[in-house]
Amino acid sequence: MHPGAGTRLVALLGDPVAHSLSPHFQNAAFAAAGVDAVYLALRCDGSAFPGLLRGIAGAGGAGNITVPHKTAAVPLLDVATPVVERTGACNTFWSEDGRVHGDNTDVEGFAAACRALIGAPAGARALVLGAGGAARAAVAALLEGRADAVHVLNRTIETARALATALDPGGRRVIVLPSREPLRREGYDLVVNATSLGIDDADPFPLDLELPARVGAVLDLVYRPGGTPWTAEAARLRVPAADGTEMLLQQGAAAFVRWFDRAAPVEVMRAALAGGG
Repeated sequence: MHPGAGTRLVALLGDPVAHSLSPHFQNAAFAAAGVDAVYLALRCDGSAFPGLLRGIAGAGGAGNITVPHKTAAVPLLDVATPVVERTGACNTFWSEDGRVHGDNTDVEGFAAACRALIGAPAGARALVLGAGGAARAAVAALLEGRADAVHVLNRTIETARALATALDPGGRRVIVLPSREPLRREGYDLVVNATSLGIDDADPFPLDLELPARVGAVLDLVYRPGGTPWTAEAARLRVPAADGTEMLLQQGAAAFVRWFDRAAPVEVMRAALAGGG
């Protein structure tokens, strides 16, 4: 199907976006489903982002939001799902009845990726690195999955505390670590990289995996063909690990449902992702 005057624009808004595989697997899904839409990745900074989101939605379009705009998207919505309100982050938007709607399908995506790696997180102890939009989705999914404890480690401790307050107001299960030093005494069933470290070749590891007393599994929300350097390091240490490909797929399938109100062709999307673009 060739784009025409009636083609719906679906866009990924963020910075950076050049590495994204979303256009590849979403356009494959659009073709398989026979929907008249095209998915594009649009790099935008913080000043351009609000106008782009509202303008695309106002023209009947839709899209995804990635780093660093997931929290900035929330006040731009006319209608936010309970998941957006709970996490304070939005990664999916669309127009409906003349209003801009938003959801956070990262929570669904993370939950599916977590189950694929370690099974249900009930009773697990987890460490989440980062406190941005992806970290909020990860912590929300772990809490919903009845994880026993979630520790959060972030460069800016105030941001991590805001996350903990929003998602665990009673402070019973989400603990903000003041530094890396306590990790020497802590063991985790799952360690999650919810930072952007790993997108660039020159990035350091988000965490030395030999620092915690125990690491049961590693989930890197960054994705790269063949895995990330951090998942390769986990494999060297014989720690089960996965990159963010499964989360990317599952959040994208959930977003497809929001945009078109029909089931996503998940296996077509999976095959496109496996092809790597």
